[in-house]
Amino acid sequence: MYNLNDLRFFVRAVEGGGFAAASRLSGTPKSTVAKRVAELERQLGARLVHRSSRSFRLTDVGRDVYEHARAAVIEAEAAEAVVRRRLAEPSGTVRLTASVPVSRFHLAPKLATILQRHPKLSVKLHVSDRFVDLAHEDFDIAVRSHRAALPDSGLMQRRLSEEAVILAAAPAYLQRTGTPQTPADLAGHELIDIGDGAPWQLEGPDGARAEVRPGSRLSLNEAGMLLAAACAGLGIACLPQQVAAGALERGELLPLLPGWRAGTITTTILTPHRRGVLPAVRAVIEALVEA
Repeated sequence: MYNLNDLRFFVRAVEGGGFAAASRLSGTPKSTVAKRVAELERQLGARLVHRSSRSFRLTDVGRDVYEHARAAVIEAEAAEAVVRRRLAEPSGTVRLTASVPVSRFHLAPKLATILQRHPKLSVKLHVSDRFVDLAHEDFDIAVRSHRAALPDSGLMQRRLSEEAVILAAAPAYLQRTGTPQTPADLAGHELIDIGDGAPWQLEGPDGARAEVRPGSRLSLNEAGMLLAAACAGLGIACLPQQVAAGALERGELLPLLPGWRAGTITTTILTPHRRGVLPAVRAVIEALVEA
C-alpha cells in the first residue's frame, strides 16, 4: 500500500507546478519531494510526470491519478480535522445575545447543561430586545425568534426550533365567559393584544383561515408579561408553544380551538463566519440544538 504522504507530495507538486513549489509548501527539501514522487510512480508501476530542468508536465495517467489523489488527500485531512476538533476541549468565554423571551424560555433551561458538560467553558448572556450587531459588538452567537424569514446578513444561520403559536386562557377566565368553540366565538371575548394593532391571522384544519381583531383593555408586547396576564385570567392570549408549555402542564392555562394556530415562530442561531468554527462556540451551538 502506498504512503499517503507520497500522495500529498504529488498533489502539492502538481498544484504548485513543480517540486520546488511543493518543497516550499511542505517545508521539505526538494530532493525529498522528487524522491517520494518517484517512489509513488514505482509502486503504481506508471510514470506520472514528464520531468526536465525546465518543465513539469503530467502524463495522461498522471492527470487521472492526480484527481483521485487530490480527493484522497482532502478526505484524509478532513478525517484529521474531525479528530482534532473532538480532542480539543472547548474552553474560554462564549458571548451570547438574545431577547428577553428567548433568554427566559429557550436559553435559561439549557445553560446548566452546557456548563456542566464543558467545565472549562464560560458563558456571558446579554439579554436585550434591541437589534444587536454581532460583528461590531463582539458577540459569538445571537439567538432570535421571528415570524418572517431573517434577511440575508452574511451570518451563518442554524434553525433551533419551529413552534406553533397557540391560543390559551386560564381556567378561571373560561369559567366566567365560557370556552370558544370556533374562531367566530372569539368576538365576544377579551383578547389580549400584543400592541401592534394587527388582527390575529388564524390557520386551521384543511387550510381553513380566519381573521380576528383583538379587543381588550390590555395591550402587551412582551411574551413573559403576556403569559402572566393570561395566567391571571385577564383574557385569551396568543402564545408560542414553548412559552405556554409550563403553564399548560401545571394547569394554569388551557389550550383553545384545537387544530387552530396563530402562525408559527422560528428560533434561529446566528454566528459570524469567523466564529462559527471555534470549538467553544460550536460546543454551545450543538448543546442548544441537542436540547
